[in-house]
Amino acid sequence: MVDRDPGTPTWKFTQCFGDKGDVEDITEGNWQPPSHYSAESGQFPQSASTDTHSAADIISTVEFDHTGNYLATGDKGGRVVLFERNETHRKKTCEYKFHTEFQSHEPEFDYLKSLEIEEKINKIKWCRRQNASHFLLSTNDKTIKLWKVFDKSLKVHGWRWGYGSRTRVSFKDPSALKLPRLTHHDTVVAAVPRRTYANAHAYHINSISVNSDGETFISSDDLRVNLWNLNIQDQSFNIVDIKPANMEELTEVITAAEFHPVSCNWFMYASSKGTIKLADMRQRALCDEHAKQFEQEEDASSRSFFSEIISSISDVRFSNDGRYIVSRDYLTVKIWDVNMERQPIKTIPIHEHLRPRLCDTYENDSIFDKFEVVFSGDAENVMTGSYNNNFMIYPTEEQKDTEIVLQADKSAFKAKKVGVPTPMSKGNGKKAGSRSGSPAGPGSRMKKETDADQIDFNKKILHMSWHPFEDSIAIAATNNLFVFSAL
Repeated sequence: MVDRDPGTPTWKFTQCFGDKGDVEDITEGNWQPPSHYSAESGQFPQSASTDTHSAADIISTVEFDHTGNYLATGDKGGRVVLFERNETHRKKTCEYKFHTEFQSHEPEFDYLKSLEIEEKINKIKWCRRQNASHFLLSTNDKTIKLWKVFDKSLKVHGWRWGYGSRTRVSFKDPSALKLPRLTHHDTVVAAVPRRTYANAHAYHINSISVNSDGETFISSDDLRVNLWNLNIQDQSFNIVDIKPANMEELTEVITAAEFHPVSCNWFMYASSKGTIKLADMRQRALCDEHAKQFEQEEDASSRSFFSEIISSISDVRFSNDGRYIVSRDYLTVKIWDVNMERQPIKTIPIHEHLRPRLCDTYENDSIFDKFEVVFSGDAENVMTGSYNNNFMIYPTEEQKDTEIVLQADKSAFKAKKVGVPTPMSKGNGKKAGSRSGSPAGPGSRMKKETDADQIDFNKKILHMSWHPFEDSIAIAATNNLFVFSAL
């Protein structure tokens, strides 16, 4: 048993939105209309429940806005759902209520390439709020849209009696005139598309990132990064192009890209070779030559058939102050100091226990899962996901080697599971203690499942977001959105 660091917060399950179905119940099918959704409870009414749930309901992205008062999710059905912080229940924990939802993307068909374009929302990014309206970018594989979300007042035409031209009345008798009048009827939340940025990517868009200048954003696909002005939808500038003259010579692809949170001229992009390149747009129009490259040399003795696959970076993020970079590949999380390119300041093993089973993960395609990773607002912690609906929180300090393991599944409705710090695995990936599937109540020790035979590869936490100022997190678990807060 490990004594808990008194400075480590206790994480508590706060709420869950969405249908409480198991992942086994998710089937391919038509998307169910949003009328099933109950804004009061955040759940689907029992009368609308079915034995199976549409695969279109699976959440594909989660994003807090810059204030933390709003939370957005996108799903495979092309829907965007927004949640607003519930101020009437403001406690130590962070709770949200349903705000609005809208259909962002529809399925399309590219007749020139005979290619179906899914409606799935790949990414959502909030623009900084400058007035009463919210603006956010959402993208599927090919098309980016800028949405305006605002409170719209509904007014109705009425009639008011007053002076009439045919009737002589005194000022004391205003009832003789009938005049039209608009009266306030109700206020609804409206979402309208303001810009559509299309036809700029030949390959699937994997990232969008809004610049700190509030005027531009980048979008990246497998081979290119494009720079857009938010106000111009029919023109973009290509700032990175790694497409070789002969596609047979292609050795790497771009997997993620992000703007620096402070310096508007800096951005970074990661590749399938495990490299992170930091580029400066002031140097040249086409940023093919990077200013810095972060890469850890692989040990030649451990190289295998799977080396290239597991070294591919699935996600990369800046800390809020821009000082640190966190990257995620299949087996590890790496934390980098932007001033030190030679090696990461910390490498955290995530799936070391799967290293002997890479052949199995290759056969069931799990090795290609794209896990996200995020910094906390103060950059003191990082969070990423795993299988069995587990997700983990690690300190960024090199000297600290604890991890907090939490689980997001429907059992949290029965027992609010709380993770406590445990020592990080040291090479063998083995941990003592109860398995993640064992019964647990508040304060119980949670563990990652380190026995590969006990891992459910269908239950995985890929998408998440951390509140910008508080220790509150949003977790996407299949078709459910979980919120956890630290006490």
